Amino acid sequence: MPEIIGRFEEKLLLDEIADSETAELLAVYGRRRIGKTYLLRNYLKQYICFEYSGIHNISTELQLEKFVHALSLQLNSGTVLPACADWFAAFEMLARLLKKKLRKRVAVFLDEFPWMQTPKSNFLAAFENFWNTYAVNQPNLFVIICGSAAGWMIQNVIRNKGGLHNRITRKIVLQPFTLAETEMFLNSRNVMLNRYQVIQLYMAFGGIPHYLNEARPGLSAAQIIEKACFTKTGFLYNEFTDLYKSLFDSADRHLRIIRALSAKPAGLTRNQVIKIGKLQSGGSTTLLLEELSSAGFITPYIPYGKKTKDTIYKLTDAFSLFYLKFMEANRTGTKGTWLRLSDTATWKSWSGLAFETTCLKHLPALKSALGIQGIYTQASIWRSKKNTGGGAQIDLVIDRRDNCINLCEIKFYENSFSIDKKYAAALRQKMLAFKQETRTRKQLFLTFISCMGFQHNENSLGLVHRQLTADDLFIPFKYEG
Repeated sequence: MPEIIGRFEEKLLLDEIADSETAELLAVYGRRRIGKTYLLRNYLKQYICFEYSGIHNISTELQLEKFVHALSLQLNSGTVLPACADWFAAFEMLARLLKKKLRKRVAVFLDEFPWMQTPKSNFLAAFENFWNTYAVNQPNLFVIICGSAAGWMIQNVIRNKGGLHNRITRKIVLQPFTLAETEMFLNSRNVMLNRYQVIQLYMAFGGIPHYLNEARPGLSAAQIIEKACFTKTGFLYNEFTDLYKSLFDSADRHLRIIRALSAKPAGLTRNQVIKIGKLQSGGSTTLLLEELSSAGFITPYIPYGKKTKDTIYKLTDAFSLFYLKFMEANRTGTKGTWLRLSDTATWKSWSGLAFETTCLKHLPALKSALGIQGIYTQASIWRSKKNTGGGAQIDLVIDRRDNCINLCEIKFYENSFSIDKKYAAALRQKMLAFKQETRTRKQLFLTFISCMGFQHNENSLGLVHRQLTADDLFIPFKYEG
């Protein structure tokens, strides 16, 4: 079996399904190039007796022709099968051919499931019929439906109100690699970078395995980014537009939201997104936000002390942030573009925000480092709205059930950070503003998060209660929720 990095929880679930004695219907979704097909195809290789991957933007007739051809090769010893007039006939043929395979536990794997649903094809209705009248009664069969179009999968499969309502027995929402998994992945390919370099790469690529596969031994993070993103033959040179068009039918509206959020790193409310993105105020915008959130491009946050209606949306997809900030305006293909850009004040400012986003994605690792992984917490951001705060904001607020709050200050810095007198005063003012405006009586702990930590001096003494470094972000963890 090819090496599968990380994915420990997913592999445990797949083992449970493989060992189950009942029919199972597994739905798997997650953004493009995240490794869904690789995981399923390789980890379940001994069980998959039939696999078909939907083809984007082809006619129903051609999709059926390709499906029947796959049936011929995989389940009928290569003997040509008659054409099927519709999907009902195609799934009836699949059911007949499966009978001789069901003496042992087997799987049917339908990849890029959303692409098989072409207009007026009745594909979904035919699949519902296949599951409800045949597959559900086969204790040795499990069916896997997989797709990159997370919004479509949620609306049409997970929340299906028709024949698939409550039929999904298991679900995997595949997430990007964590920093720990990214390091393991790079090391497995003999790419040995220190953790500061890994974080730089992560802030540009995110934890997307297919992007990280562009890394080569002996190159720095800057050189890897240069080659993949800023040369015309680079793997990621045209990825941004292709990415959204492949996931969403109405990609232009999704991109309006992405661009609006990119221009406002602090995030926007729903009404602000509608205004800036020039979108309709009805439920369609809610659906767009949900689709982007489900696919992992944006993240909704409820500011500390606020309610759901005050939700702020932030663009948190690393590659989208990186593309819109640096790649879009520098598509000349000129050698050395990124090596020049990565030494500018713009990059230094942007890297601070990108590191903050990375830390927010690794909250379970931070909790583990703080020794509070077993305590229920709520994470949020906070911004002062009063003069007492002077426009102060807290990068990350970890509100704990043990009557304590960690106020986290996040800094991206190559060396150990030195807290001077002016910065120490600003930190004290932030804490005071937070305490006064929120009227909290909980114990406040100022927590400093940076790559290399800070230098202890008279300014930090009695001010910073805990410090976390890059090493703490690399603690393996399971995604919450």
